[in-house]
Amino acid sequence: MSVKTKLTARSAAFLAAAVGALALTGCAEDQTKGYVMAPNALQQVPVGSSQEQVLVVLGTPSTTATLKGEVYYYISQKTHRPVAFMNPKITDQQVVAVYFDQNRKVQRVANYGMQDGKLIDYVTNTTPTAGEERNFIEHMFRGLLSNDE
Repeated sequence: MSVKTKLTARSAAFLAAAVGALALTGCAEDQTKGYVMAPNALQQVPVGSSQEQVLVVLGTPSTTATLKGEVYYYISQKTHRPVAFMNPKITDQQVVAVYFDQNRKVQRVANYGMQDGKLIDYVTNTTPTAGEERNFIEHMFRGLLSNDE
């Protein structure tokens, strides 16, 4: 092989690698998954609306729960993937919860989002709490005290 042929082969390999790298970095994508809510949908389900009206306006919920009545959850998530082979990163998450009373009427609507890894109710600006929480050391001391008695 001549020197000129070697340079051409190296140039072609370098060019192919550069084009491949550019193709991978150009594949950044943003994706929305789950429930996509219409702009004024929540205004059409005020407190006191029937469960059927909620289904007509908002559609089938992402999931449901039974907790002193029924709850419909509408969940959406936005992700960003900078490069095609990387795992996507969650950039935003919203959960709309529609709480029903025993008569299957809307009791309240909560719109939760992702802020510092915690669920925040954007409607009332409160964070739900689970009650008294103990750390590991408190559990150890409670276990020691209860065994001594």
